[in-house]
Amino acid sequence: QVQLVESGGGLVQAGDSLRLSCAASGRPFSWHTMAWFRQAPGKEREFVATSYWSGGNLYFADSVKGRFTISRDNAKNTMLLQMNSLKPEDAAVYFCAATGELLPYPANTLRNRYDYWGQGTQVTVSS
Repeated sequence: QVQLVESGGGLVQAGDSLRLSCAASGRPFSWHTMAWFRQAPGKEREFVATSYWSGGNLYFADSVKGRFTISRDNAKNTMLLQMNSLKPEDAAVYFCAATGELLPYPANTLRNRYDYWGQGTQVTVSS
């Protein structure tokens, strides 16, 4: 089994930055593809960003392209989502997801392709 724990959410103003973390633990080599999804109240969970744990195959939703980046802290088995120039429409619960597969595009943007999920972290952006 794999456990994913997100952290770093909070309340910020429009234009501010936040960095979310997703710490992975459990069965080794079970998180070859990792992703971030988000879900706003009354909306479906939507794709935000994805990357291979090795660092390749980066994709971002059009709505966050140019503002969000992904990086990793390999020593801590942690994936980071740096969110800059936040907008009120970025407000949502952000979820980390992982799978042991190396998912190609566009499969890596589909939530049903991920086996493991974190509990989510709330991001609130005031205007």
